[in-house]
Amino acid sequence: MISRKLILHITCFALSATVLKTLADDTPPATTFTVGMGAQNAPRYSGSGERNWLVAPVIQARDGAFFFDSLKGIGYDLQTDNGLYLEHTLGYSLGRTDKNSMWRDGSAKLKGMGHIDATANTALAVGWSATPWLSFEGKATLPLTDGQGVHYQTSVTLLPLQNDTDTVALQSAALFGDRRYMNTFYGVSREQSSRSHFGAYQAAGGFYGVDSSLTWSHQLTPNWSGLVSADYTWLDDKAADSPIVEKRGGTTFNLAVLYTF
Repeated sequence: MISRKLILHITCFALSATVLKTLADDTPPATTFTVGMGAQNAPRYSGSGERNWLVAPVIQARDGAFFFDSLKGIGYDLQTDNGLYLEHTLGYSLGRTDKNSMWRDGSAKLKGMGHIDATANTALAVGWSATPWLSFEGKATLPLTDGQGVHYQTSVTLLPLQNDTDTVALQSAALFGDRRYMNTFYGVSREQSSRSHFGAYQAAGGFYGVDSSLTWSHQLTPNWSGLVSADYTWLDDKAADSPIVEKRGGTTFNLAVLYTF
């Protein structure tokens, strides 16, 4: 599922940039604390034809290999001299509701589908920075407090521009989910069908989409920075054939202003 990605997208990019910079100049990450505000315009849920605005605070902290942020959770990353790195996080997924919501995925059009519970999760990513401007990564996210299935992604990130004031990142990720995950977020059970206007649908596990993003980060002053990003998600037939999916392609726009101590 492509859920609310405002803070998550900002944080993933910031942490990835830190990893790549560390590998490039062979110096350990500094201790930093970042606060800011972000805004996002995105589909109400994965496959929705409706859009919604979200405004939320951003909080990030890093001390060496350990980090924290307001939505991604807590974790650590380890890098080696040959470009290999590992990242492990404990975080939280907000799930989905069958009502319109300003802070989580959901829409009144899903009435009768019920709620997908919020859950704690753990994510493990293994990657390789082939050069300071090119990296490859595989990531798996597993729920800890609810059996919602496992989802995976493999991605490639290209940094065509990276200097003292500006960083531009292009990333494309292939999305995968096991059968339980796919039916949690795209399936319609017989019970859900009887309560809603959707026909029953069972989704198969496997590849279900591609997520591509373009992000520009600009350092305004030694402390202030801004970030703008555009993200496009395309759903494969396993997800797009679901009766809850109105559009197989969806675009998300993010904007954030950050202050780093």
